[in-house]
Formats: sequence, structure tokens, C-alpha cells
Amino acid sequence: MDKSWIGMPRNTPQYLLGLNQFLDFAFNNVAIGDKIKCPCPKCGCRKWKTRNIVFDHLIEKSFPQNYVTWVMHGEMNVLHNYENVEVTQDALPIENPVELLINEAFGGIRHEDVDVGPSQVVGEEEMIHDMPTSNNKDFFELLRDRRQELYEGSKYSKLEFLFKLYHIKCLSGLSDKGMTMILDLLRDTFKFAKIPHSFYEAKKTINKLCLDYIKIDACPNDCMLYWEDDVNAETCKYCHTSRWKPEKESSKDHEPTTSKKQKKEEKEEACKILRYFPLKPRLQRLFMCSKIAEHMRWHAEDDNKDGTIRHPRDGEAWKRFNTTFPIFASDPRNVRLGLASDGFNPFGTMNTNYSIWPVVLVPYNLPPWLCVKQPNFILSMIIPGPRTAGNNIDVYLQPLINELNELWSEGVDTFDSSKDEMFRMRTALMWTVSDFPGLDILSGWNTHTGLACPSCNFDAEPCRLCHSRKWCFIGHRRFLGRNHKFRMMRHRFDGNVEERTPPKKLSGSDILQQVKDINVIFGRQA
Repeated sequence: MDKSWIGMPRNTPQYLLGLNQFLDFAFNNVAIGDKIKCPCPKCGCRKWKTRNIVFDHLIEKSFPQNYVTWVMHGEMNVLHNYENVEVTQDALPIENPVELLINEAFGGIRHEDVDVGPSQVVGEEEMIHDMPTSNNKDFFELLRDRRQELYEGSKYSKLEFLFKLYHIKCLSGLSDKGMTMILDLLRDTFKFAKIPHSFYEAKKTINKLCLDYIKIDACPNDCMLYWEDDVNAETCKYCHTSRWKPEKESSKDHEPTTSKKQKKEEKEEACKILRYFPLKPRLQRLFMCSKIAEHMRWHAEDDNKDGTIRHPRDGEAWKRFNTTFPIFASDPRNVRLGLASDGFNPFGTMNTNYSIWPVVLVPYNLPPWLCVKQPNFILSMIIPGPRTAGNNIDVYLQPLINELNELWSEGVDTFDSSKDEMFRMRTALMWTVSDFPGLDILSGWNTHTGLACPSCNFDAEPCRLCHSRKWCFIGHRRFLGRNHKFRMMRHRFDGNVEERTPPKKLSGSDILQQVKDINVIFGRQA
């Protein structure tokens, strides 16, 4: 094939003719659906685009002149001048995005591990029952749906159809009932297609790629969680409030005669439920994607050449942590997390007084352009309303704290897909991120008094304004240099010469020493 057009100006007929020939060649060989990998300098064969978009990109930016052997678009990578050619990963056959998603979701499960080739679809059903774990069973069922055509001659598989339909639902905000109605219409119209009978059935397939969560009942007064030793308790052991919602009066009058056990099973509904998302599988999934697994080592492998703080790894706290815990710091794959939480009204209206608190974890191993992106946030729990938990948030944080302690001391075996090996992953919680009122709730430091500043701690001298009855925080000159001229200016500040030094920075041990004798009683009845 003539490729002399690659170096020609983009407005010439030869360039346009050669570009169309390239697109015809690529779409005939490696197209998935209506997309191929765009080779323009911006996309770099990393993004899948339609024909029109690829054409526009290669008109706006010239075709890469060093890309003469189109290995990403179906051409054999033959170099006539060399006998032994090392085939890179980019030159391997392109994998279907859906199969790639399935493989990354299930980590180390591979075809060769279970002796099932890509063509052995017939025998998979028998093998599923022999697999040792439910993960492997889900893996094969998803692969089977991926290879099963929606109908004969369809360009979509059964699984691809569900993914695209679910994507539309998420983007447009359709309800579950609306999706079921659409599926009913599609199934009645295309009786030959393999369409689920309801959205509930479709979601069961999609959920095999998802991670589960745990429901933990809580005392309505925020005194305790019904878990571990108290999982079977009926009332709160502190305020003695019932765990269950009271029975409705209407149901008492019209309830048919049933056994007591049946009534209990039908009507028991917890007053308050904490939804907890286990941390271990979510951290392990970060390493299942080879690209993300590489980025998880960025903080140690990338050099800070100019000394500018662009990421927490450039700060003092990060460096001191590395010095204090050298064993943890020796493996850059050990995860460093930040915890953020804030309350919001899910109904979006001021007329409804309701507040729930999501607790989010941020993996700071990732580079700055990834660690603050929403897809990389880890939702840890949703603390229910309708009232703010306040200082009782510690009650709800117990499952997370227990898991963090376990990940710090013992770790968990994790598969690193970028290095194709197992390693022992440990985790550290570096800090919390919140607004100032949220700091009061997360840390327990009272931010509503004269000692509101956590940096000054008890070494503060606030001023109470008599008429407004508010606290005024002065004395900022103490943070200036010893010879700064502002220290001597009486009349421009509070009438005094500032001779104090900055307050002492407290370590974690100092803070633990301050709070060790505090007896905290949780719950609204305390």
C-alpha cells in the first residue's frame, strides 16, 4: 500500500485520498462496532473514535510520520531489515474492550489459569460448576454473555447491549420501572433477540462486575451499631431504644391471622441502616487495571525536579512519614489514603430537613491529575440521616477503622497486573479533609469556642467581643520572624508588643496524650 501521502500537506488531494484508504483499511480489519483507535498525535492510539472523528483529527493534526507500519490498525508488523524482531505489547492483537473490562474486574483470573481457550464456549457450562469460587463462575458467565450474539448477525453481543443500555439509563436518569418498560417493548418488538425480561434481571448480570456493600443496623439515637457481638440484639444496650421501626396502626387492624414468627419476619425493619462498602476489594481493584497499577507507584518513581509542591508527596508530612515508617515506605505500592466527609441534603430542597454523610477515601499514590478525579474516589460508607451524626460519627466509623487497622498491621494479598505478580498491600490513613465545621465532627476538636484553632491548640489567647458575643482571633504576629517590624507596632494592632514565638506543632503522640483520659459517651441520650 502506498504511504507516501503521509508526509504531504493536509490540503492536497493525495493526502485526502490516502487518509480515506487508511480508514477503509482500518475499519475493515480492527473496527469494534463503529470505532477504531485514533492515531492522531493527541489521541496516540489510546482512544476509540468513530470514522468521522478520526478523519477530523487527522485533518486538524497531520498523520504521525513515524507510524508507517499500522500494527494498531491491522497491518502485520514486518521489518524486512531485521530477522529477530521483539514484538511489543502494543503490537499484539487488539482485545475487545468488554473482555478487557471483565479481565480487569476479576484480576488474576485468566483463561490459561483455568485451561479454557477463547474458542471453548461449549464446555464452559460444565466447567462453571467445577470452579472453586463464585468469582470464577461469574467470570465465565460474563464471558459467555460476551460471546453470545444478541440475535443472529447482530454487531452487539448480549453483554454489550446491556452495558450500552445501562449507560443510557445512568446518563439520562431513567428509573428502574422505566427501564423495565423499555425492555418489555424491545422484547415484544424483537422476539428473536435475547433481551432480559426486566431491569432486575439485567442488573443481576451487570452486578457481577460490581463490588458489594454491607448493611449494618444502627441505633436511631446513634449510640451503637448492631454488628459483631451485638448483631442479634433487639434493643440498644445504652438507651434501650428498639432496633426496629414501630408497627403501623393500619396493619394491626387488617392483619390476617398469621404466626408470630411470620409477623416478625415480615414487619421487622431497622430504624437506621449504615451502608458500608468494604475497603479491601476496592483497593485490590485499583491494581487490577495495569495502567492504574503503574500510576500507583508514581509518587515514588517520578522525580520532583524543581522542588515545587504539586502533590502531598512533596510536603513535609509525607517525607516525615517515610522516615518514621521505612518498612511501609519501602514498597511504593502500599496505599496512602486521605479521608473526606461532609453532610448534604439528598433531596436538594431547603424545605426538607435531612442530612446524610458520605465518607470518601482518596488514594494519594496516584499523580495529581488522577487522585482528585471522581472515578478514583472510594466511597467507604453512607451515614444515614435525617439528623447529622455530630460527634457520634465515631460510632459509624468503627467498621472502617477496624479494616484500616487490619490493612496497616497485616495487609492483604493483592495481584499487581502491571508486574503480573502478587504482593502484600498495606494501607495508611494520612489525614482527613473537611471544612472547618466538619473538622469538629471528624476530629472531636471543638471549633465553636475561643480555642477553635487546632494549630494553636491550648496556646491561644482569643478575645470575646462583648456586644456581638462572638470570638475574635488575634495574635497573628507571633508567626512572623523575630525581627519583623510588625511585632513592635502597638498602635496598628492590639496595643501590645508581640514577643511570643509560634505555638508548638503537636505530633500524633502529643494529641493522643491529651485525649487519653477523656471518657466519651456516644448517643443523643447521653
